[in-house]
Amino acid sequence: MKRLIFLLTILIVIVACKSPEARKPISRKSGTFIKESAERNKVLYEKEKEQILALIQQDTLNKYIASENGFWYYYNIKIENDTITPKFGDIVTFNYNINDLNGNTIYSIDEIKTQQYAIDQEELFSGLREGLKIMKAGEQITFIFPSLKAFGYYGDEKRIGSNVPIISKVSLQSITKK
Repeated sequence: MKRLIFLLTILIVIVACKSPEARKPISRKSGTFIKESAERNKVLYEKEKEQILALIQQDTLNKYIASENGFWYYYNIKIENDTITPKFGDIVTFNYNINDLNGNTIYSIDEIKTQQYAIDQEELFSGLREGLKIMKAGEQITFIFPSLKAFGYYGDEKRIGSNVPIISKVSLQSITKK
């Protein structure tokens, strides 16, 4: 009997001292969500691009420029003799409005009021952030931003819905160098 208890004790000690084994994951992530999301965004961008290009074709009064940053614009007021554009950290003072592609006002200049912005140091939607960098003091530019350069999937959670391309007329009043 003592021998049996001794063997059981040894057996329990050996089994209890066994190192733990790693558990296998219950589910594996394949990365398909991100791939599907990227595909949806490409399709959405192409659809918005078609709408924007159709709008541009209808507007024969203005000469649009395609930005390398993924938006389109034309000059309402262009300053030829000045070469200073804002750089990182410069403070700009500007006004802007926001319209939908049909020209309906979403936010007027009076509602938004005059803004001050430190270039690339504060929050601003990406299209406007990039657009301000190409402007000179005194210029006024009308931008057309696809939704990914505007307020994207979330909108502004007030008046701008999900995936809404916008038109914005921006007037850059001054640039204060850092």
